[in-house]
Amino acid sequence: MTSMSSSTRPLLNRRLAEFGTTIFAEMSALAVTTGAINLGQGFPDTDGPEEVREAAVRALRDGRGNQYPPGPGVPELRAAVAEHQFRRYGLSYDPDTEVLVTAGATEAIAASLLGLLEPGDEVVALEPYYDSYAACIAMAGGTRVPVTLRPHEGAFRLDLDELRDAVTDRTRLLLLNTPHNPTGTVLTREELAAIAELAVERDLLVVTDEVYEHLVFDGAQHIPLATFPGMRERTVSISSAGKTFSFTGWKVGWVTAAPALLTAVRSAKQYLTYVASGPFQYAVAEALALPESYFTAYRADMEAKRDLLAAGLAEAGFGVHRPTGTYFVTTDIRPLGEHDGIAFCRSLPERAGVVAVPNAVFYDHREAGAPFVRFAFCKRTDKLREAIDRLSDLGKRR
Repeated sequence: MTSMSSSTRPLLNRRLAEFGTTIFAEMSALAVTTGAINLGQGFPDTDGPEEVREAAVRALRDGRGNQYPPGPGVPELRAAVAEHQFRRYGLSYDPDTEVLVTAGATEAIAASLLGLLEPGDEVVALEPYYDSYAACIAMAGGTRVPVTLRPHEGAFRLDLDELRDAVTDRTRLLLLNTPHNPTGTVLTREELAAIAELAVERDLLVVTDEVYEHLVFDGAQHIPLATFPGMRERTVSISSAGKTFSFTGWKVGWVTAAPALLTAVRSAKQYLTYVASGPFQYAVAEALALPESYFTAYRADMEAKRDLLAAGLAEAGFGVHRPTGTYFVTTDIRPLGEHDGIAFCRSLPERAGVVAVPNAVFYDHREAGAPFVRFAFCKRTDKLREAIDRLSDLGKRR
C-alpha cells in the first residue's frame, strides 16, 4: 500500500504559510475559556435598531431573499447604497453597473485584490493593517509594501514622503483604510488630496476600506477618496452594514466603483460566495434610509463610550492614543513596565479578566507594534465600567 504522497511538500499553500489562526479567533476563544470581558474582537454586545431587525424578519416571512438573490445584490440594496453615496458625499453611482453587494467588507477586499492583482504586483498598505489585507494580497500573488503610521502627539500619523517613496514601477494598487483600524486615525483632507495626486501621477488603482465611515469623533470628517479629482475612475470604495448598524453577523458589505473596476471585482466575487445574506440585504436597504437622527445618536453613544474607556485606561496606567474614528482605543503598555503586547494580551485574561488584541499582529515590522494593544469600546456601558475596574486593579499590582 502506497502512502498518500511521497512528497515532503507542506499541505498548506505556501502563500498562506505565514498566516496562522486569526488573532480575533484566538483571543475570543480565550475570552470564552476564561470568562473574561471581551474587549478584543470588534463586535457589539447588543443588537442594532429593532426596526432593522424586524425588516429582516419581514423579508424572511415574505420569502424575499430565501433563495439565491441576484449576483450583484438585490436591487433595493444597490439603490439604497447609491442613494447613500450621493446623499452623504455627492458621489453618483449607477446601481446597476457601479454597485456590488458582498459577504461583508472582508469579501469585498478579497474580491478586489483577487480581481485586480496579478502575481508580482506590489500593494502599498498602511501599517498596522487589518489582518485579512495581508492574507488577501498573498492569495492574489501580490507583494505587500507597508507604510507605517507612527505615533505623534497622541495620534498615529501618515508620513506622506514615506508613502511616495514606497511606490515603485511595480506598484499596482494602494490599499487604504480610513477611519483606520486599529489606530483610530482619520486621514485629513490634505492627506487624502496628496494621496490622490500620487495615485493620478503614478497611475495607481486604490482600494479604500471605509467601514467606519459613520464613526468619526471630535468634529472630524470622513471624506471618501473617490471625491477627489481623478479618483472616481480609479477607486474601489468598500463599506458594510456591520459596523454602522451593529449587525456584524449578517455579513452585508458593498463595493462602489466605475463599471470597468466593478466588473473586475465582480468577476472574482462570483467565485467566492457567489451570493450571501439574501433576507438581510433587504433589511440593510431599509437601514441605510434611517433618519439622520439615528446616525447622530449612534455616533454620540460611541463617542461617550470612547471617552469612558480612554479615561479608564489612562487611570489604570496605560498610555492612551485617543482615536478620532472607529470603535477601538490603542494603548501603549510601556508605562505599565511591559514591552511585549502579544505576551501581555495572552496573560491579561488571567491577570485581570479582560481580553484585548495586540497590535503587533497587524505589522510586518513587528517591533514597531510591539508595545501597542487595542481595546474595543463597542460594548455595553456596564461592561466597560467593569472592565475598567478590573484593569485598575492590574495597575495597582504593578
